[in-house]
Amino acid sequence: MPRPGRPRPPRIGWKAATAALTLTLSLALSFAGAGQAQAADVNNARNAGFESGLGNWTCSAGSGTTVSSPVHGGSAALKATPAGQDNAQCTQTVEVAPNSTYTLSAWVQGGYTYLGATGTGTTDVSTWTPDTAAWKQLSTTFTTGASTTSVTVYLHGWYGQAAYFADDVSVFGPDAGGGGDPAPTVPSAPAGPSVTATTSSSVSLSWNSVPGATGYNVYRDGTKVAAVTGTSATVTGLAASTSYSFQVTATNAAGESAKSAAVTATTAATGGGGGGTGLPKHAVTGYWQNFNNGATVQRISDVPASYDIIAVAFADATATPGGVTFNLDSAGLGGYTADQFKADIKAKQAAGKKVVVSVGGQNGTVSVSDSASAANFANSLYSLMQTYGFDGVDIDLENGLNATYMSQALRTLSQKAGSSLIITMAPQTIDMQSTSAGYFQTALNIKDILTVVNTQYYNSGSMLGCDGKVYSQGSVDFLTALACIQLEGGLAPSQVGLGLPASPSGAGSGYVSPTVVDNALDCLTKAANCGTFKPSRTYPDLRGAMTWSTNWDASSGNAWSNAVGAHVHALP
Repeated sequence: MPRPGRPRPPRIGWKAATAALTLTLSLALSFAGAGQAQAADVNNARNAGFESGLGNWTCSAGSGTTVSSPVHGGSAALKATPAGQDNAQCTQTVEVAPNSTYTLSAWVQGGYTYLGATGTGTTDVSTWTPDTAAWKQLSTTFTTGASTTSVTVYLHGWYGQAAYFADDVSVFGPDAGGGGDPAPTVPSAPAGPSVTATTSSSVSLSWNSVPGATGYNVYRDGTKVAAVTGTSATVTGLAASTSYSFQVTATNAAGESAKSAAVTATTAATGGGGGGTGLPKHAVTGYWQNFNNGATVQRISDVPASYDIIAVAFADATATPGGVTFNLDSAGLGGYTADQFKADIKAKQAAGKKVVVSVGGQNGTVSVSDSASAANFANSLYSLMQTYGFDGVDIDLENGLNATYMSQALRTLSQKAGSSLIITMAPQTIDMQSTSAGYFQTALNIKDILTVVNTQYYNSGSMLGCDGKVYSQGSVDFLTALACIQLEGGLAPSQVGLGLPASPSGAGSGYVSPTVVDNALDCLTKAANCGTFKPSRTYPDLRGAMTWSTNWDASSGNAWSNAVGAHVHALP
């Protein structure tokens, strides 16, 4: 969600569309043409996994640093942040042999990322990818000239775009004597496999990390069913009331480990899922702004009755990792006091509404990346619930999240708060393109306690629908074809909502009229008023819709909630 100060710039539509098509093709071609490595071939890059900080690397304008999360392998990765006049280029001079062929590769995540080599003595090469929420390998090859003994390898992002992450860089080919990182060895089998959650159609697993591993394979009853880079996975498409056996292997460039010990899980008897009680079958969520950015200033009592869930935006990070607090902007809200705020929340609850506190937003900096920060997150949120009377939490982290530890944090919060806890999520479209993405993994991991995922279908470039076709924002097809990914990817229809801005001022791009929202709801629930995309089945239990924000809605005379609210509540 946007925070005050600056709107999030929309992604560039044509680039994203081209990138989506490129991604579809590259998955099928990524290993085409790979030849057998020679015995003397090594990775000639130094500090390829950034385990020694930025040693051997030089980054422009101080744009690079190393982080402990996210990482692809080992314990560190590169994070480089572009600026308006700087593309965050990080380079290394690598010794190579003349007249030799090398494979240049790196694992990347985050914003636009480019990988290339210059000074090859023949044709310099490069490759790139648009925004990616999960680790993705970039790879290309180059041949050195007759007198070439070194090349410059580079990574960079794009001006003014999001930070990118990179790890496990490789310049694989003949040993030039430069002392590259040691060749990997086959990793050991993962220890500690466990079942973290089950639904009627999915099983969520986790396991311990393995040193030197760059990925993991998940096997169901002896058949490989998933390949991931993290230490958790959710296997979907399972039959209800059925027992399954799972094992995990670790992988890297040297090969695949032996299988882990087996764990068994039995799926639930029925579908559905979801936490929270007292909500209508179809619900409308609205974000209430705890700040003044030009939209109508409101108190909680001013929010129209058509909103069933009110998400208070936003909680703030504390100095404690994972910790959050809430600071009511009394001055910006015309003298609204904490006691009045609490009383208004109680009044809304007495009227059958739910009020949750939202964590994140465009500039949110909360990070839950280990067990300690997960505990801090759960404990601090529970404290806010007791202090202000919040019914739960909304997860709106727009800079990525760790599925393992966020799931852990939310389960701890659920244990404290009980079955009435409301958990909502508001991922960006890119976060819900694949079940391997952190947001989607988290939603599936906590499906039994999750209330609703309201994906933000705005401030987005073109994206893939569940049919593999590319759709542009601002249409019924964009809403329905992308929602289909969640509906067919393991979430219950009651856990899926459509998130749209309440007015053109509420987002940088992607506003659609209430009629378009209503038509998308009709298409998904009863196969009426569809565009060119028509879902293979209907989802009459679809939860409803969300908007940013109740304030921008009020600035437009509540046109959005008057139209969409009534339509949602009239759904079958």
